[in-house]
Amino acid sequence: MKLFNINRFKSIKTKRLQNYLVYAIGEIILVVVGILVAVAINNRNEAKKDEAQVDKIAA
Repeated sequence: MKLFNINRFKSIKTKRLQNYLVYAIGEIILVVVGILVAVAINNRNEAKKDEAQVDKIAA
């Protein structure tokens, strides 16, 4: 087990950790953008439904 710990600490000191963090942050950003797009589409659809209901009541 000590050998694995030494290798892990060496890899943390090198650029592997930096590459992993860049990858992780990129994934988080993609998920957040996807959620924002989904919320925007949902809001647009709800607005269309509301407008249709107002037109139906006004007519």
